[in-house]
Amino acid sequence: MDQRPHRRRTDRQLQQLHLLGPASTAAGVNKKAVNWDGKSHIADQNALIRDALDCFCTGSNWCYIAAHSAGDLMIGYTLANYGGSTRYKKNASPNSAGQCGNSDGSTQVGWNLKWVNVASGAGGGSELSDVGSWTTSEPLVQDLKTTTARALYNHNATRSIWFNMFAGASGTVYSAILPGQDDEAVAYHSTGGVAGSSGGSYCNPSDWFCNDLTLGTAANEGGSAKWSYHTVKFRDDNESYNHYANGNWAGIISVVRTDVVNNAK
Repeated sequence: MDQRPHRRRTDRQLQQLHLLGPASTAAGVNKKAVNWDGKSHIADQNALIRDALDCFCTGSNWCYIAAHSAGDLMIGYTLANYGGSTRYKKNASPNSAGQCGNSDGSTQVGWNLKWVNVASGAGGGSELSDVGSWTTSEPLVQDLKTTTARALYNHNATRSIWFNMFAGASGTVYSAILPGQDDEAVAYHSTGGVAGSSGGSYCNPSDWFCNDLTLGTAANEGGSAKWSYHTVKFRDDNESYNHYANGNWAGIISVVRTDVVNNAK
């Protein structure tokens, strides 16, 4: 992953899941990397995600999902728009195009998913896209504008699948742009799954200058709600974790990886 100053990072560099860290590192049971190009509109790459879910999460097979940054937007979009669709049960043997054959010709509604763990979720967008600090013309950057991301799909429609949110707070570079606590790329209003049509300012309990992001599903200080089936499982009270994997499961991704290893059965 590019380690140049953060201003030159593109969202493509932040999102490609195969760059999270070495495949040899434990990250749950029978892990699969589901890669998309990290630069196109969410809608244009979504078929790749649906193919993977069909392959590995239908029939007798069950999945849990770990997502990072715009991966939150991607899986949320998938469940909201296609989670109630009829899917053929697949044989879990993908071809070179990432598609699997039918297992027995029978179908089911949606996919077999246990839960979704989200590291630094960008489902609520980022102000870096709003003001052009991510200086690219890539379509995904346009999707990540706060009002666009929040209007892209119904974030409450998770098909009763829980989104466990892990919010990092080791942000310094863009503190004047990102409201409240942030991890240098996304603010707590997004990483904490706070509902609404635009972002707000949310912080750790030690900060006196904005409302607290609460743990769990409870309303935040000031009364703002989280999206349905979204719960804050980790809030970075010590401001120790930033957004970036650094090619070695680092930052807030490290907390999600540990949680998956400990809780995926």
